[in-house]
Amino acid sequence: MNSLKEHQTENFLFRLISEELERSPFGREMCTRFPPEPNGYLHIGNAYAINTNFTVAQRFNGTFNLRFDDTNPLKEDTQYVNAIIEDIKWLGYDPGDHIYYGSDYSDEIYNAAVTLIKKGKAYVCDLTPNEVTEYRGTLTEPGKNSPYRNRSIDENLELFAKMKNGDFPASSKVVRAKIDMGSPNLNLRDPVIYRIIYAEHYRTGNDWCIYPMYDFAHPIQDAIEGITYSLCSIEFKDHRPLYEWVLKELGTPEPPRQREFGRLNLTGVVTSKRFLRQLVEGGFVDGWDDPRLPTIRGLRRRGFTPESIRRFIEEIGSIRTQSTVDISLLDHCVRQGLKEKTISVMGILHPLKVVITNYPEDETERLTIENNSENEALGKRKVPFSKTIYIERDDFMEQPSKGFHRLSPNGEVRLKGAYFIKCEEVIKDEDTGEITELRCTYDPLTKSGTGFTGRKVKGTIHWVSADHAVKVDVNLYEKLLLDQDIPKEDSGDWTTKINPDSLVTIKDALMEPSIQYARPEQKFQFFRHGYFCVDKKYSTGERLVFNRIVPLKDTWSKR
Repeated sequence: MNSLKEHQTENFLFRLISEELERSPFGREMCTRFPPEPNGYLHIGNAYAINTNFTVAQRFNGTFNLRFDDTNPLKEDTQYVNAIIEDIKWLGYDPGDHIYYGSDYSDEIYNAAVTLIKKGKAYVCDLTPNEVTEYRGTLTEPGKNSPYRNRSIDENLELFAKMKNGDFPASSKVVRAKIDMGSPNLNLRDPVIYRIIYAEHYRTGNDWCIYPMYDFAHPIQDAIEGITYSLCSIEFKDHRPLYEWVLKELGTPEPPRQREFGRLNLTGVVTSKRFLRQLVEGGFVDGWDDPRLPTIRGLRRRGFTPESIRRFIEEIGSIRTQSTVDISLLDHCVRQGLKEKTISVMGILHPLKVVITNYPEDETERLTIENNSENEALGKRKVPFSKTIYIERDDFMEQPSKGFHRLSPNGEVRLKGAYFIKCEEVIKDEDTGEITELRCTYDPLTKSGTGFTGRKVKGTIHWVSADHAVKVDVNLYEKLLLDQDIPKEDSGDWTTKINPDSLVTIKDALMEPSIQYARPEQKFQFFRHGYFCVDKKYSTGERLVFNRIVPLKDTWSKR
C-alpha cells in the first residue's frame, strides 16, 4: 500500500479531467454524482467519495447530484434515505435540489433492456444462480455459453414481458447481456442485468417484481441525469468496460465517463457495510450511531465536527490506488479545529477530597478563570471556590516519583485560577488503607491574578468546589478493535476482536457548575483530560452525559 506522503501532490483527477476536456469537451456543464444504496448509514470512507465528487463538480463549475441507488427492495428503507441526506448536509456537501432516486427511472431502465433484446444484445436465461456462476468460468478458464443464449428475439421479448408481469417464481429467470463468455474480464461474461424479486419497494410499492442490477442501471441513470463524470473507487475499474458497453449499445450521445480514484482504508477501523452490520446486529455496539464506529452518525455523536472531517480528507489528498491512513490523523484534525474554539472547564473524573483547613468555614469565592488560554475572545467565567474541594486522584502521590510535579505530602502546588495549597495530612481508610481525604492549607497571598512573585511551584492542578459540583457521566473511548488490520473474510464472531476497554463509563464525575447549561453536541475541553461532547442520545435535563472526542495528546506525525 502507498503511504500518505506519496499522495500529497496535485489532485490527479483535476489534472486528468482537465486534459480530457481539452481534447474532447462535453456539450453540457460538468455534473458528478454520489450514488449510495439506502440500506445502511454513511461512514468515513463514503465521506471521502462524496468529497471527491463534490470538489470535482466545484472545480469545473458544475453541479453535484445525490442519487439513491434504490433498485433492490430487500434492504432499502426511507430511514436510510433521510439519514443519508441529513449526514451529507451536515458534512457540508449539500446537493440542494439535486436529489434523485434510481427507482424513478424504472420505466427507462426497463425500456433499455428491451432495446438490447431487440438488438440481439440481451436474452432471458433459465440457469440457476449456481449454474450461472459455474458457467462463468474462472480467471484462468473461459466461461461457456448458456444453453438459452440463442433464444430468438421474439421469445426473449415474450419471456421478459412475462417476468415483468409476475408470471415466474423469484430467481427462476434472469436477463443477461450478450457480450463475450471468453472475455478475460469476468464482468463481460454475459452479466445478469435483470432479476425477479418479490418484495415491496419503499417508494414504488409492488409496481415492479423485476429489478435491474447495479452495473446495468448505473450508466443509464447517469445518462438520464446528464452526468459527465461518474467517479467511483478503484474496485470498479474492471466494471468500466461494462459501463461503456451499456452506453454504447444504447446509443447514448456524449456518454458519461467513468473514472476511478483510490479506495480509502483506515487502520483499525471497519468500513465494510457487512462487517458494520454484524457489529450492530450482534449487539457489540450501541447501534449505528455508536461513537466507536466510523459512521458519520457515530463520529458526530462522539463530537467530531464536519470541519475536522473535511480537513482530514484534504490532508489525505487525491489518491490513485487503495491506500491505508492512520486513524490518528483524524484525531489530529479534530484537535486542531477545537483547540481555539472550545471553552476549557474543570472536571474531576476520579475524585479525591481535599479540605483546606485554614480557609473560612462558610465562605465561597467567585474566582475569574479564562475560558480558553489561547483565545481571549472566548472571555472569562466565574467559578466558585470553597473550603472543601475535589482534585483528581492521580494528581496526588504519597511517595512521588522522579519528575512528579503535582501534590504530595508537604508539597505545594497551584490550584488552577486559585491559590497555592500545601498538603499537611493524609487521611486513609482504616480497613483498606485507601486514601480518602487530604488536609491542606492555602496561602491567601498567592491568589491568581494578583501578581504574587514570592515563590514558585512547578505544578498546577484543577479542582472543583464540593458544594457546587455537578455530577455527570463520562464515556471514554479507545479503539474498538484489538487488531490494526481488519480481515477481508470474517466468520461474524467478533468476540475475540473487540477491545474490552473500547468504552469505559465513569459515573458521577464532578464538574464545575457552569457545565449544567451545556447544550446537546456542545464541545468542551476538560482541563488535562481532552475534548468532550455532550451526548445528545442519553443526556437528559437531570443528568448530562459526555463523550470524549479525543485526549489532549496528539500522536499524529506526518511520515
